[in-house]
Amino acid sequence: MEFRLERPVQKRQVLFLCVFLGAAWVGAEQLQYSVAEETERGTFLANLAKDLGLGLEKLSARGARIVSDQNTGFLLLSTLTGDLILNAKLDREELCGPTVPCVLMFQVLLENPFQIHRAALHVRDINDNSPVFLDKEIPLKISESTTPGAKFLLERALDYDVGMNSLRNYTISANAYFHIHVHDGGEGTIFPELVLDQMLDREETAEFTLVLTALDGGSPPRSGTALVRILVLDINDNSPEFAQPLYKVQSLENTPVGSLVVAVSARDLDTGSYGQIAYAFFYATERILQTFQINSTTGDLYLKGELDYEAIQAYSITIQAKDGGGLSGKCTVVVEVVDVNDNSPELLMSSLTSPIAENSPETVVAVFRIRDKDSGNNGKTTCSIPHDLPFVLKPSVENFYTLVTETPLDRESQAEYNITITVTDMGTPKLTTQHTITVQVSDVNDNAPAFTQSSYTLFVQENNSPALHIGTISATDSDSGSNAHITYSLLPTHDPQLPLSSLISINADNGQLFALRSLDYETLQTFEFHVGATDQGSPALSSQSVVHVQVLDANDNAPFMLYPLQNASAPFTELLPRAAEPGYLVTKVVAVDRDSGQNAWLSFQLLKATEPGLFSVWAHNGEVRTSRLLSERDAPKHRLLLLVKDNGDPPRSASVTLHVLLVDGFSQPYLPLPEVARDPAQDEDELTLYLVIALASVSSLFLLSVLLFVGVRLCRRARASSMGGFSAPEGHFPGHLVDVSGTGTLSQNYQYEVCMTGGSGITSEFNFLKPIAPNFLTESTGRGAD
Repeated sequence: MEFRLERPVQKRQVLFLCVFLGAAWVGAEQLQYSVAEETERGTFLANLAKDLGLGLEKLSARGARIVSDQNTGFLLLSTLTGDLILNAKLDREELCGPTVPCVLMFQVLLENPFQIHRAALHVRDINDNSPVFLDKEIPLKISESTTPGAKFLLERALDYDVGMNSLRNYTISANAYFHIHVHDGGEGTIFPELVLDQMLDREETAEFTLVLTALDGGSPPRSGTALVRILVLDINDNSPEFAQPLYKVQSLENTPVGSLVVAVSARDLDTGSYGQIAYAFFYATERILQTFQINSTTGDLYLKGELDYEAIQAYSITIQAKDGGGLSGKCTVVVEVVDVNDNSPELLMSSLTSPIAENSPETVVAVFRIRDKDSGNNGKTTCSIPHDLPFVLKPSVENFYTLVTETPLDRESQAEYNITITVTDMGTPKLTTQHTITVQVSDVNDNAPAFTQSSYTLFVQENNSPALHIGTISATDSDSGSNAHITYSLLPTHDPQLPLSSLISINADNGQLFALRSLDYETLQTFEFHVGATDQGSPALSSQSVVHVQVLDANDNAPFMLYPLQNASAPFTELLPRAAEPGYLVTKVVAVDRDSGQNAWLSFQLLKATEPGLFSVWAHNGEVRTSRLLSERDAPKHRLLLLVKDNGDPPRSASVTLHVLLVDGFSQPYLPLPEVARDPAQDEDELTLYLVIALASVSSLFLLSVLLFVGVRLCRRARASSMGGFSAPEGHFPGHLVDVSGTGTLSQNYQYEVCMTGGSGITSEFNFLKPIAPNFLTESTGRGAD
């Protein structure tokens, strides 16, 4: 076998438009290869890498592959060696029939960058077919009156080989009456003609049997034979003659079956049975017999099967007219098939890339080509896609097109595109083919997580249980997959005094926030921190939001007595002159509550008294006043139990016990004790001493308690400021609940400057307490003189 790379002697000058990103090109020189038919599969044809001037690595990297309209895969490209290998045994007669030369067109497609090399494979004929006669026996009737030199056209043999291997000659077995003359029928066909050498004598020889041999031009030559049986007839001296030897007609390929193609006509000058003519095909091929039929009486030729221009463009039919005496005449009918637009364009996809990464620059999505089996304008096509898509079609050579992105794609706007490619030919009517491809857009991490709120405000009741779920933050990410998987975290605080890690924890998966320990409103009323949301893209993107936490007050503090002190070692005793009028201010109970709001609203109540109707307590300010005039029957010493209650739910309370001594005046030396019956004159000096000691003790203890309370509050306030820098806004406590006046038997007048903490305008906590402008009591009774 011979395999060679053929290149044309003279370069073709081709002018073409190359539109493919400004970089796609097609080799101007067509690659030519040759192979003999019936060559074994796997035979090496050529080295494409060498022919294209590319190395093996570059050939493989550029995605080289073979594409062909035949789609039969008759060639194989080895990416390891760059060799072009025959992938199937080729039969030239099956591929090309009588067409010479037999050329199989294909293209070498390089994808990166896009490039097409045109190539042709010439299939050489070998002498693998012998001439054959359709009929193994050829009957022939010859009148004995036939003059020498008469010629009789015989059936021709068929040889599917071409060129030198095709049919070249006819011979006939040796005899004294006939020889063979080879007649050239045109278009490369030859017919055998039997020539009469001398007059026949039916009485001497009525029948001849001769062997007709057909020879081709191969080396060695092949042959085929048929028997020619000649019957010598009596005289019938006129043969039928056609009106014209050649009929040429055109028929559209979509002509309906049964239509009249042409009517042939012949005449015979003889009479009787010798003048009756019958029409028939003269050794027609099987394809002609399947496509046409003839009326034997009229000579009308009808269409029996469908015509297909793409399969056969023309038919050559030999029609014989034979009379009753056995004489015949022949004519040829050439039927040219006219193409109609009956084939829709075809779209052959070469490559498709999906998915496409979003934000990518101009990218090749698909490479395909268009084919239409029709001819002329019927085979010309246009290609388009919808205008509202971010893609564009770019034509190349050899009816190739590339589909590229016109602008960068955004997956968040549209994650999938269904692109319909419409191909329309230029025939009448126009035929259209649509091909839809789906292009997925892959995600790129180009969107940071976004919180649903720029800031969050959470409310937590103080004294909460540890690990309490206090709220949830949420963020969304418009990306997909791991690029949209969000992890939540606490960001470092800028305040070093805020122990955030011991206060709050966050669930990294769902953003749930938990209080790690119990919160105390009186210590920490509000704080804030930042949270972050980070996706798992590469590189990771993040965002942050601020969370404000408000601690809500609970009624967890009972009222605290400022006066009289609850932890005093000696009971408080107030002096009440017997001459006091109703409404006289005996003393004032002062209390505070560290809670805020209604939890710090205090009310006072007299629970128990020695004389229930003698004293009353104002509920809002704690003032203890007389309800009526005193009488001699009233006991000299009274014990009062007072209750201070806040307005919380449930309410909390505290109680205090007061002792009230009735005196005639603040100057009397002693007070009689009710439980010991003494002579007033004897106990006067002792009572005066006790009164002085009691007054001094009360005043000293009260001043000491005030100073101690103020010191403690100032220390707590300093400690709270050092822990978080949280300063409580000043509020206003209802004045009628905390007013402390100096009316009564207190040793000094006190006005208390109170600073409260809390929210919503209702205060809850004393920050400091100090007396302002003390005034000493003066005795009006003149006891000092005594």
